Amino acid sequence: MKTMTKFAAGALVAASLALPGAASAQDGDSATIGVSIPAATHGWAGGVNFHAQEAIDALEETYPNLDFVLATAGDPGKQVSDIEDMMATRNIDALVVLPFESDPLTGPVKRVADAGKFVTVVDRGLAQEGIEDLYVAGDNTAFGRVSGEYFKEKLPDGGKIVVLRGIPTTIDNERVEAFQAAIEGSGIEVLGMEHGNWNRDDAFEVMQDFLSKYPEIDAVWASDDDMALGVIEAIKQAGRDDQMWVLGGAGMKQMIERVKNGDTMVPADVTYPPAMIATAIRLTANRFVSSAPMEGRFIIGSVLVTPENADQYYYPDSPF
Repeated sequence: MKTMTKFAAGALVAASLALPGAASAQDGDSATIGVSIPAATHGWAGGVNFHAQEAIDALEETYPNLDFVLATAGDPGKQVSDIEDMMATRNIDALVVLPFESDPLTGPVKRVADAGKFVTVVDRGLAQEGIEDLYVAGDNTAFGRVSGEYFKEKLPDGGKIVVLRGIPTTIDNERVEAFQAAIEGSGIEVLGMEHGNWNRDDAFEVMQDFLSKYPEIDAVWASDDDMALGVIEAIKQAGRDDQMWVLGGAGMKQMIERVKNGDTMVPADVTYPPAMIATAIRLTANRFVSSAPMEGRFIIGSVLVTPENADQYYYPDSPF
């Protein structure tokens, strides 16, 4: 099963995903593309950094008329400064930005758009709609739905589960609401639901609390692979390895490898690929090297990874 995509009507065409070399306008006017992303402060962001650099290297080699400026930031203030510097000193023609947080980045990114630059926003939307020319993201509703459907399949007679949420955000709300809708009427009982903040250590503490409260747990929806690792460590320390299984999400190579190897504690995973940044960079580059229309929305669907298809989603060279 391949990753599915959704398009705004008429906005994007299949040609826009052509690999480097497929576009014919290599000798066009030069263009500078700024790429602003969070620093690799956790696993998924590390994957974003890896795939961003890989895409930039490939595109610069193929298209001599394109130049890229990559900046990583550990907080919103640094990201704002990076973008302002790209405008002031590099006179970028386009910006690809994965906002550290939506609110503080909205004004600065709007100023880039108001200056007539092409803007691509990735993953976390801005606080104001309509600023960007192109939006590239994962399907958070599908992420929750696919996870919930897997729980129904694995627990056909119902069961007792606990849930770890991410950081309180719209993204997390979309995932959890879709998960709850998917398991409705299944006989699956959610014993507890707490925020693990997409953080391994926080998830470890939350799971320790769950384990002390609930003597019977059949499965855990960790909803993130970093959190899943913290959950698994807590389960192991409690000596309850054989009592439950864990479903994370995002496609961390360590988790995909466990799925490939038939690990009963990690029977599956759900994709939310950090490689979406590479898709965004390539689409933005095609704005300058092809005549394909680039405006619109490009939504990357979430796929259930099982032992049967895990090879398709395993990137051994990625840090994530």
